[in-house]
Amino acid sequence: MPVATLSAGDALRRLAEFDTIIDARTEDEHALDHVPGALNWPTLDNAERIDIGTMYKQVSAFEAKKRGAALAARNIAAHIEREVLDKPKGWRPLVYCWRGGNRSGALATILGAIGFQVTLIDGGYKAWRAALVDDLPRLAEGLRYRVVCGPTGSGKTRLLHALAAEGAQVLDLEGLACHRSSVLGHLPGQPQPSQKGFDSLLWDALRRFDPGRPVYAESESKKVGNLRVPDGLMDALRASECIALRLSDEERVALLLEDYDYFVRDPELLIGRLQALRAVRGGEVVNGWIGLVRAGRTPDMVRDLLAQHYDPTYAASTSRNFRRFAEALPCEPADRSMAAMRAAARRLIDSETAPAPKAG
Repeated sequence: MPVATLSAGDALRRLAEFDTIIDARTEDEHALDHVPGALNWPTLDNAERIDIGTMYKQVSAFEAKKRGAALAARNIAAHIEREVLDKPKGWRPLVYCWRGGNRSGALATILGAIGFQVTLIDGGYKAWRAALVDDLPRLAEGLRYRVVCGPTGSGKTRLLHALAAEGAQVLDLEGLACHRSSVLGHLPGQPQPSQKGFDSLLWDALRRFDPGRPVYAESESKKVGNLRVPDGLMDALRASECIALRLSDEERVALLLEDYDYFVRDPELLIGRLQALRAVRGGEVVNGWIGLVRAGRTPDMVRDLLAQHYDPTYAASTSRNFRRFAEALPCEPADRSMAAMRAAARRLIDSETAPAPKAG
C-alpha cells in the first residue's frame, strides 16, 4: 500500500486518528523530545548513527549508505518481529524521523509493503517542532485560567492536586517541569526535561482542556528551574483571574518541612542549596541560616527564610506581574491537610460561575 504524507500542521490536528505514533530516530533524539505518545523504534541506534556518520565523512557516502542500509534492515526486521506481527490489517501508524527522510522512509516503505496504512510526517520532527511552537500561543490564548497565588508554603501545589482530585482542569507547570520553581526547588533524582520536551508536554496538556471550563494553574515566574514558560502562555496567565491562597505561618512552615523532607533528612544538601542565596542575601544572613540548620533548628531557619527572602520577593513579583491580583478571590483552607485543601477546592469549583469581586 502506498505511503501517505501529512504536513506537520495537519499532524498536530489529526494526531488522535492514528493507532500508533512511531519515532524512527535514535534513543537520545527521542529522549530529548518527541511527538506526544510516540514509541521509539530506532532505524539506527545511538552508536550506529555515530558510526555511519563518521564513515560518511571519512570514507565515502556510498560506503556509508551500504552499511547503513544493512543496519537499518536488521533493526526494522527486529521491530516488526517484536511489535507488528500481531497488528491487524487496519492498523494505522504515523511515522517520522528527523526530517522525514531515509530513516522513517525505510520503515514506512516496509510497513506499507506489508499492507498497512502508513503515514509519514512531511519534514519529520523538525517540521513538527516548528508547527508545535506556532500552535502553542493559539492553544494558550483560547483557554480561561484561574491562577492560584500565594506565598511560598501556602500550599499552591497541594491545592492544584486537590482541584484535580475534585474534577477540575489543572495545568501543573511545576509537575511538568519536574521542579518546584525556587532556588530550593530541584527535586533529587528527577532531572528536568529538555526545553523542547517541556514545550511538548505543555502543548499536549493544553490541547486536552475543554475551553468551556476554567483551567487552574499556579502563579509562576517566566522560568521553572531551567525551563522557560512560553511567552503566549505566560501572558495569558498574567492577565487572568487570581485566587489568593492563605495559610498561617505555622502551617506554612510545617507544610514546607513535609514537602521538602529530603532537606530535613540531609542537612548538608540543604546547606549546599542555601549557598546559592549568598549573592542576593549576603554572606552574613546565609551563614545565620546555615548555623540554624547545623544546630538542628531547621524550622526556625525556614521561618526566617520565608520572612527575609521568599515573602518579600513573592509579594513584589505577584503585584507587579499578575494584573488582577488586587481583585483576587480569597481562599483560606482550614489547615495544610489534603482534606482541608479538597474542601477549599470544592468551594472554588462552586464559585466558577460567580463574578470575581471588584477591587476596593
